[in-house]
Amino acid sequence: MGLDDKIKNAAEDIAGKAKEAFGKATDNERLEAEGQNDQSKANVKKAGENVKDAFK
Repeated sequence: MGLDDKIKNAAEDIAGKAKEAFGKATDNERLEAEGQNDQSKANVKKAGENVKDAFK
């Protein structure tokens, strides 16, 4: 996994956590769900990159 990919995935995860927290604080269920979705996408990308790294 390249450093750029790691940074992008970490940024997406952090943004998702912030979005989820803001959604919880404002009782905005849609925003909270979007934050959770962003975190899930970042985790899937990270897992995919780890698999690619394992086969190098």
